[in-house]
Amino acid sequence: MSEFSCVGLIGRLGSEAVAYSLKRLVAFLNERNVKILLDNETGAVVPDASVTRVRREQLPSLCDLVIVVGGDGSLLGSARLMAGTGVPLLGINRGRLGFLTDISPEDIELKVGEVLDGSYEREQRFLLQATVSRNQQVIGQSLALNDVVLHPGQFIRMIDFELYIDETFVYRQSSDGLIISTPTGSTAYALSGGGPIMHPSLDALVLVPMNPHTLSSRPIVVSGGSDIRLVVGEQRDVHPHVTCDGQVHIVTQTGDEVAITKSPDCIDLIHPKGHRFYQVCRSKLGWAARQASEGSAFNDFEE
Repeated sequence: MSEFSCVGLIGRLGSEAVAYSLKRLVAFLNERNVKILLDNETGAVVPDASVTRVRREQLPSLCDLVIVVGGDGSLLGSARLMAGTGVPLLGINRGRLGFLTDISPEDIELKVGEVLDGSYEREQRFLLQATVSRNQQVIGQSLALNDVVLHPGQFIRMIDFELYIDETFVYRQSSDGLIISTPTGSTAYALSGGGPIMHPSLDALVLVPMNPHTLSSRPIVVSGGSDIRLVVGEQRDVHPHVTCDGQVHIVTQTGDEVAITKSPDCIDLIHPKGHRFYQVCRSKLGWAARQASEGSAFNDFEE
């Protein structure tokens, strides 16, 4: 019997491709006699009266596994919900890159079947906790699996802020903002901002300035246990935003402080057997595939 006897399904709305994959997934799980729970929003695109619908926030307490059908953004939102619960997440890619959603739509039955049979790899990822305070009162907070970003919001203007790491002053900067990224998020927004790719197993954070008004400002990699603090400087007609995973937005004003620390709550990701981070990078980022010719010394290389 599979250890995953009850599976929750979450899908990105507004996509016929996602709806099609969800219906295939429901049919397959029914064949395997697995109990299925759909969150109410996802249930709207799967007209199957035999499937139980619950509120999304109920899934962690009711399921052994949650499968997300969509892109990385869909999985990021689900990750914040599942953080600290021990319920693992498995992603079916119906987005673009799909660094976090491993299974292709064509392989749903094969790969999900392997997971149900116990053939999978389990990986833990840490999240960030972002807290925004004004006059020593918390005005907003959220978890982030990928990144916490301070940015100008709807205006294209530079903003001023101060950066402290472990209560040590680092710099005052004028820029389009700052990305504080986990290793998970290093292949997302931080990468487009010139940050390094970090292996998910690293206990580290990277701070990536966004278009800084200086040639000497570069990304900084720090310990994952570092306490990051930003102090929002005086702005001219701009209210900078703090955004977590591009999905949770908190509007700041001059003098607000943003504290970013590692959350004590982690998430577990399920990958198909044979998952390799560098192989994913090679595929998603268009790195050149190995071209080993007959007789080459590289023929004996095993990834």
